[in-house]
Amino acid sequence: MKRSATDSPKSRPRRRRLPLRRAAPRVLVTALLASAIAAQAVAAFVPDVPLLLAATAASVAGEGVLHRWQRGMATVFAKSHADITVRHVLRDLLLVAGLLRVGEQDREGVYGPIVAALLLFYALHCAIQAVSVLVRRTRTLPVVTRNIDASALRLSTAPPALLLRRPGHRLLVFGLPATFGLAATAATDHPAAAAGGLAVSLVLGLLGLGELLLRLLPSRRPAGEQQVLDWFDAWLADYRPTVGLYFSGGASSAYQANMWLEPLAQLDGRPVIILRERFMVQKIAATDVPIICLPKVTTLMRLEHSTLQVLIHPSNSGKTSQVLRIPTLKHTFVNHGESDKLSSCNPYAKAYDEVWVAGPAARERYALAEVGVDDREVREIGRPQLAAVRPYAGPPKGTYTTVLYAPTWEGWDGNPGNTSVIEAGENLVRALLADPGVRLLYKPHPLTGSVDPRAGAADLRIRELIRAANRARSGARPASGGELARCTEELDRLTTADFRTSADSVERMLLQSAPPRGRARAVERATAAWEAAYWASLPEWEHQIVTGTRPALYACFNRADLLVSDVSSVVSDFLASGKPYAVANTSGLGEDAFREAFPTVRAATVLTPDAAGVPGLLDAVRHPEKDGLAEARAELKRHLLGPDEPSSQERFNAAVQALCSAAREHRVRMAERLAAEIPAPRPAEDPSAVTPPQPA
Repeated sequence: MKRSATDSPKSRPRRRRLPLRRAAPRVLVTALLASAIAAQAVAAFVPDVPLLLAATAASVAGEGVLHRWQRGMATVFAKSHADITVRHVLRDLLLVAGLLRVGEQDREGVYGPIVAALLLFYALHCAIQAVSVLVRRTRTLPVVTRNIDASALRLSTAPPALLLRRPGHRLLVFGLPATFGLAATAATDHPAAAAGGLAVSLVLGLLGLGELLLRLLPSRRPAGEQQVLDWFDAWLADYRPTVGLYFSGGASSAYQANMWLEPLAQLDGRPVIILRERFMVQKIAATDVPIICLPKVTTLMRLEHSTLQVLIHPSNSGKTSQVLRIPTLKHTFVNHGESDKLSSCNPYAKAYDEVWVAGPAARERYALAEVGVDDREVREIGRPQLAAVRPYAGPPKGTYTTVLYAPTWEGWDGNPGNTSVIEAGENLVRALLADPGVRLLYKPHPLTGSVDPRAGAADLRIRELIRAANRARSGARPASGGELARCTEELDRLTTADFRTSADSVERMLLQSAPPRGRARAVERATAAWEAAYWASLPEWEHQIVTGTRPALYACFNRADLLVSDVSSVVSDFLASGKPYAVANTSGLGEDAFREAFPTVRAATVLTPDAAGVPGLLDAVRHPEKDGLAEARAELKRHLLGPDEPSSQERFNAAVQALCSAAREHRVRMAERLAAEIPAPRPAEDPSAVTPPQPA
C-alpha cells in the first residue's frame, strides 16, 4: 500500500480499551472483597458477631464469583500481593481475632489449640503446593507426542487439577470447612464447631498430600528425561521420517499449519509434524500424521542425526532460526496463503534453501520486492489445498444468489487498505441485503478486532444487520436437524479427543496414541457427510454468519456464487473456482492504480467503500453474458496458481522428492569432507623395536 499508518492519525491502531460493560463487574468484585474484609476487621475488633458473620459470608461469596466468572482479576490481585492465600489467611485470622474478643476474656487457653490447628492447615497447604511442583516436573516430558504409541514411557492419568495446578481453588475448597467452623463458633460460642471444621480441612489436606506423594513413587511417575530422549531416538530410528512440517506460533495461528495437513499426509515418504509449543499439539486439526513437540533447542537438535531430510515451513517465527541451524536438513518456505500483501514477501524467506509458491505471480512478487530471494530458489507448486474447491458450474439456478463476504483482518500496521470491515463493511452488507434475491454468507477473519477495536465494533454491527435482515424474512425451515446432529456426533468422535478438564500433556499422550487404520478416510467421509447435512439444515432464504472451524472456508466457496473480499489469500484461493469475485478498495488508491498494485485484483470487480457497484455486480453474476471478466479470471488463475496439469499435489510431491534428494547428496558431501579432514590413524609401533632411553 502507498499509504502508511503515519499518513493520518485516523489510520493508526488505537489502544484497545476495556469496555465499560466488561470493566464494571471487575470493579464490583473488587469492591465486594475489599468491603467484606474491611467489615470483618471492624466486626472482629468491636466486636460485632452478626456483622462478622455477614462479612465472612460476603467475602466467601466474592471469592466464588472471582474464581468462577472473573478469573482475570485473580492475576491482578496476585500482582498486588493480595492473592488467594493472603486473603484466605486474613479472613480466618479475623475470625479468630473475633472469637478471642467475643465474650469472656480468658478464652486464649480454650482457643489456643484451634489457632494451632489453623496454622497446621496452612503449613499443610504449603506442603501440598511444594509436592505439586515436584509432580508437575515429573510429568513435564522433554518430548510431547500425538498419533504415536508412547506407552513405553509409563504414561498415566493426571492427578486432579485441584491438587496439581489450582492452588487458589484448592485453598478455598479445603479451607471452607475451617472457615465455616470458625464462623459457627463465633455465632454459637461452642469451640466444637471450629474444631470439627478444622478437622475436616486437615483430613482433606492430608488426603491431597498423600495422593501427590504416591505420584512420586518410581512405579507411578512417567519415565525420566533421559529415558524419554532415548525412546525418542529409538522412535526416530524405527519410523525413519523423511519430510516434516515445522510450525511454531500463537494459539490463534494454528490454521496456518492446519491448511497443509492434507497435502502433507498425501506425500510419498514418511511425514511428521514438528511443533515447539506444548499447547499447539491440541491446536493441530485431525490428522494421522505423527506429531512431535520439541520445546527445548537441545532436544530439537537430535533431529540432525535422524533420517529427516526436508522441513516445510508454512510461517516464520522467532523459533524458526533455531531449526535452520541443523546442517543436515533442507528447508523450504511455503507460506500459509498467496496474497499481494508485503507480508507475502518477507525478507526472512531468504534464510530458506527454497521458496515454494503457487504460480508465476508470486515469483514476480519476490523479484519486485528485492528481499534477497534468488529466483533460482523459487519453485512453483500451485496450491494443493485447493483440490477441494469445485469449479464454476454456471450462474445461480435457484431462487437466491449466494454471496460470500469474507473480509480479512486489520493487520499489524494499521493500514486502512488491509480490511474493508472498518470503512466499507457495513455499506457492502447493506447493499447486498437490500437485494431480495441475495443470500449472504458472512465469514470474518478470526483475528478481526484483535488489533484495532474499530474493526471489532464494525464486525458486531455487521452481524446485527444480518440478524435484522433474517428477522424480516420468513419461510419454511428444513426438518433435518437430526441428521446434522448425527453427523456432528460422528465427526466429533473421529476428530476430537474427550479429555478430562484436569488432563495434562502426559494424559493426552496416553489417550492420543497411534490412530486406528483407516481413520483418515473415515474422517474424509464424515466431513463430507457433515457439510451436506449442515447446508441441508439451513433454509435457502436465511443469511448466515459463519464462524468457527466448521464449515471450512472452502466449503463456503463451493456454496457461493460470488465472493466479496479484500486483498488477501482468500481471493487467490477463490480463483481456483473460476467464479466471479469482487475486491473492496479502501486503500485510497484510484481503481487503475489499485489494479496495477495488486495482481489479484486484475480480474475482479473493484468496489468502492460506498458499495455503489454492488447492483451491477449482482446483475453480471446472474447473467453471464454481462460478465466481461470471465477470460481475465481464467488467465489470472493460471498466473496466480499455475497450470491445472499436472495437479498441484503432484507438483508439491515432486518438489519434496527433489529437495530430499538434494539433502541426501548434501549429507554425502558433508561426510566425505569430514572424512578428508580427519587424519588417518598412525600405525601401531612394535614396542620391541623402540630403543629404551640410555642413562646420562
